[in-house]
Amino acid sequence: MPLASTTPYKPEPSLSNDDYDHILSVMSNMALVMERSPEAFAAMDEEALRFHFLVQLNGHYEGQASGETFNFEGKTDILIRTDGRNIFIAECKYWSGAKKFGQTIDQILGYLSWRDTKAAIVVLCRNRNFSKVLNTIPHAAKKHANFKREIGVREEGQFRYIFANRDDRNREMTLAVLVFHVPQSS
Repeated sequence: MPLASTTPYKPEPSLSNDDYDHILSVMSNMALVMERSPEAFAAMDEEALRFHFLVQLNGHYEGQASGETFNFEGKTDILIRTDGRNIFIAECKYWSGAKKFGQTIDQILGYLSWRDTKAAIVVLCRNRNFSKVLNTIPHAAKKHANFKREIGVREEGQFRYIFANRDDRNREMTLAVLVFHVPQSS
């Protein structure tokens, strides 16, 4: 019979729903800065914009957020780790239509291991018809093969869904989709 461990049980780090909401709030607040000061951000590419999200997240999560970090099957744009374990993964993309959005869902599902259950897609939209993009997101998400159910809309431009893990349909993960209008320079 194996001997029982004498060290106290230490559960793996996980992200509470309140902490998940806080991370998404930090990202939303940064996007509001971008929307309110478009000239400061208009010429920036995706990588430069992502850096601004990382700066804000690291201010709250004490340097635990990283960018372009390898996880599972690729490099994710934003990753927050605690005690060596992932607690949040995000992918940033410029809006390029429903088909590309479906491919972005595939991409982020490829970055999520079985243990990763909280993620986000940050959609940066430079389109003039922003309302059309907001109407397209829910339809495109629901068409994805791993879509399970909609949790709801938190506020305009923020959607929440439950998706199945790519390799285990019984393992569910929460995916927030944050859509921000980031005007381009005139």
